[in-house]
Order: sequence, then C-alpha cells, then structure tokens
Amino acid sequence: MESIARGIRLEGISKVFRHQTKGEVWAVREVSLTVAPGEFVTLLGPSGCGKTTALRMIAGFEQPSAGRVFFGEQDVTALMANQRNIGFVFQNYALFPHLPIFENVAYGLRVRKESEAEITRAVREVMALVGLAGYERQFSNQLSGGEQQRVALARAIVIRPQVLLLDEPLSNLDAKLRVHMRAEIRRLQETLHITTVYVTHDQEEAMALADRIAVMEGGRIVQVGTAEDLYARPANAFVAQFIGRTNLLPARVRGTDASGVEVECNGRPLRLPRDSGPATAGQAVRLAVRPETIELVRAEGGRDDGEVVSRVFLGEKVEYLVRWGELTLHVIAYSPIQRGVLAPGERVGIRLTLDGTRILPGEAS
Repeated sequence: MESIARGIRLEGISKVFRHQTKGEVWAVREVSLTVAPGEFVTLLGPSGCGKTTALRMIAGFEQPSAGRVFFGEQDVTALMANQRNIGFVFQNYALFPHLPIFENVAYGLRVRKESEAEITRAVREVMALVGLAGYERQFSNQLSGGEQQRVALARAIVIRPQVLLLDEPLSNLDAKLRVHMRAEIRRLQETLHITTVYVTHDQEEAMALADRIAVMEGGRIVQVGTAEDLYARPANAFVAQFIGRTNLLPARVRGTDASGVEVECNGRPLRLPRDSGPATAGQAVRLAVRPETIELVRAEGGRDDGEVVSRVFLGEKVEYLVRWGELTLHVIAYSPIQRGVLAPGERVGIRLTLDGTRILPGEAS
C-alpha cells in the first residue's frame, strides 16, 4: 500500500480552556513546529505539558484558540477531523469489541463507501503488513495487548492517510512488548514513508523512534532536535533532566577566553571547551554532567574526593550515589564484572569528562 506524505506546519497555535474554578487554563501556548513530509516527530513531555492537546489540534479534534494548522500548503485549521485525511491511534486503541477484526480495520473504508472488493483487498494487505494475516475473524477480546495495538495501527493506515498521529499508543503494554512494538511502528512508518507525529512521556521511546523530538513544558515547545542534539546540547535544565539523567551542579564562571571557559565547582577549578554553553565572568550557572561521563577511581596517592553512599547493581552497569563535598553525584559505571564494584563507604577519586559537560543558565543553588 502507498500513502502520499504531506508536511505539517503549526503557526503559533494556542488552546485555552475555561475552568469553572481556575478560570482560563492555557493548555498550549504559541506552539510553532514544522514536520517535513515523511518525517517522524515526537512530542515529548510530562503529564499536563500540552502534548496531547497539540496533537488533537493537528487531528481536528480540538479547535485552536489562536494560530493555524497547515497540511502541506493547505490551511486545515477549520476542517473537521474526518476531512483531514489522517490516521489516529488512540491510547486505549478504541477498538469495537462487537465487531470482528476485519470490520474494525475496514471501518474507515466503509465510511468512505469504498467497494467491497477494494475493502477486502486493502484490509488483507494491511493485515499482512502488521503481521496479523489470518486474524480477520477474531474479536479484540481474543487478542493480546500487542495484537490489539497492531489492529489499531492497521485501522489507522488502511485508509492511506497523509498524516499519522499516535497518542501514547504503547502505554498499556509491558516493558518488553513496548520495545518490540516501537520497532514495529518505526518499521511501518519507514515502509509507508508517512508523516508521523507521536505523543509520549517516555524519553527512551522518543529517542528510539523519532527523527526529531519536540520537548514540551508548560504548554510550550522548549527545544526541538535529534535525540543526539537534545542529549548532548540541552537548551536548559528541564531538557537536561528530562532527556536522560543528569547531575546539575552549581558553579560560577571565573573567566572566558577564545580557548575555553574557566569555572569553579565545589571548590575545584575546571576548564571547559568554549562551546560548552553561554558564560560571562562572575555568572552563577549550573553544569549539566551526565552520570556516565563521571569516572570513579579508588582513592590512591592522596586522591580522595568523595565517598560512595550507595550502589545498585544492574548487570551491565552499576549505579552509584557518591557524596562529593556538599554535593551528591549520580554516577553510572559500565562493565562492572571487568572493572570491579565499589562498596558503600569506600573513598573514591572523581574524574569529570569535561568535553561532555554543558553550561546552563540559572542561579547556582
């Protein structure tokens, strides 16, 4: 089957709800975003950040209070959802329990009054595509969660939509099945080359699936980029903490020159690369230090920086909490079988990988 991908452009869309007690509640504020034809973009953020409301405005289930939505060059802001040629996968799948799987998948085609021959052909083709050939006569209560999710995907793509929208479709599955199904979703998206917007609060899911990720906070998009960009170069503390784990360490800028930035952190002078982030002499900042970029060494030769507070052995890695002066560091060490495991109470030396450290604005605290 083929789909004709169209890009999506959001121009300053906002959504205000009027609450009886709270008054005006801004679910989405002035969100602008461009999704290229065939691109897979994830809206990522915590509960209540506005990502699902933004998705529903793209779909036509909600009307923006301000701003416009474009599919390609067409302004679809005023169009109803059934006029936008979208496929939508709901969080709870929204399958019809009284209909066999064939009719669940065929529903959109029947609404469009396709011929019986075309419906049969299209449903069989898409059922094979999602790996459910032969399931047509079963009912949803006879399927596993993963199979139901495949049916929901089949129903969304059988109509050959120009845009595919998914609202946390894996949240009801167990961890192992989520990993498998996200690979299946990505495979289908690449096979169909369909423009896709996917909502999730799971940062690992977003990183595994998306070409680009739009991180949302408080109804706004705070940063857009590839998983690598967001992880290595977060724009602020919120992104640094939401994409992976990080240590936010208070520091003060001592000076800058063409070759680097001199900062003081926990009484230790550190020299960072010039592109580590914005810095002005005397400025209070925070350093974003990823746990895996910190190396712990047994205290030898007077190197006695910190103390191991706790450890959690997780097979391929060990997660430590380490007291470093007044600070507590989260540290991840890989290959513990080869490198050995440190014990709580053990004194350690601490080495920071400065190339991976980012300077973020904000008061040191």
